[in-house]
Amino acid sequence: MSGLHRPEVVAVVGATATGKSDLALDLAEELGGEVVNADAMQLYRGMDIGTNKLPVAQRRGVPHHLLDVLEVTDEATLADFQARAETAIVDILGRGRVPVLAGGSGLYVRAALDHLDIPPTDPAVRARLEEQAQDEGGRAALRRRLREVDPAAADAIEPNNIRRIIRALEVVEITGRPFSATAPTKRYRRPSLVIALRDDWDALTDRIDRRTRAMWEAGLLDEVRRLDAAGLRDGRTASRAIGYAQALGELDGRWGREEAIADTARATRRYARRQESWLRPDPRVQWLDAAAPGLRESAVGLATRPAQWTP
Repeated sequence: MSGLHRPEVVAVVGATATGKSDLALDLAEELGGEVVNADAMQLYRGMDIGTNKLPVAQRRGVPHHLLDVLEVTDEATLADFQARAETAIVDILGRGRVPVLAGGSGLYVRAALDHLDIPPTDPAVRARLEEQAQDEGGRAALRRRLREVDPAAADAIEPNNIRRIIRALEVVEITGRPFSATAPTKRYRRPSLVIALRDDWDALTDRIDRRTRAMWEAGLLDEVRRLDAAGLRDGRTASRAIGYAQALGELDGRWGREEAIADTARATRRYARRQESWLRPDPRVQWLDAAAPGLRESAVGLATRPAQWTP
């Protein structure tokens, strides 16, 4: 029924390194909640340092869901995450608790919260498109093809996001419908609140650079060496994660350490901009400054205030 409802689910999103994990814990403590991970790479068991996964000792005793549920050889798909997230949310709500989603994968958050019909996949079609994307000429041809068959999707997808371009072309080929027609509607399944954190770009850039170097100092290369022995290179998704792809390059001798660190920081900055760009057009998102005094109190105020919801 339309009307004012207190949010049943709260999500904390925003660019990487803005403090989402800490605020999600704050909200879980204040609301009697449990955290549901919405970061695609934190789904993987053993991918800890490079994803900045909170160690158990730092989770303040708050239960966390959808961490360490995949092997690095598994493919992370939106449909699988959507099913897992719905199961976790229903379970948490059924116990009288509040699900608090945390993560930077914007589409994953939308899949958990919104009405979203996910198109099918075809491994053979995707493999053929990925083969074509092995060099810049092939990637350019894929961009041109998407522009021809689905101009709206071509406008919406970053030119360098070749995985998304391949997915769009895969959907067009399988369904005969534009990929843009499958975009999630901005309509929550249940009363929900999305809080997005933003920060000064210079400060965020500095934090990303320092965090990236700290990952190597904390032993990322050893983590990737162990995961490589467990089949990391065979994983379609995990092997391409920011930091892990660069660390594999260092292990192979294609990059020196400083080159791998610098490329990881650059890729992370690009990803941070994409995260903000994804969120900015959604009028439902409530933005808060990550460095503002009283951030916890402001977020709790939003989470306990009834808001308009139409099923």
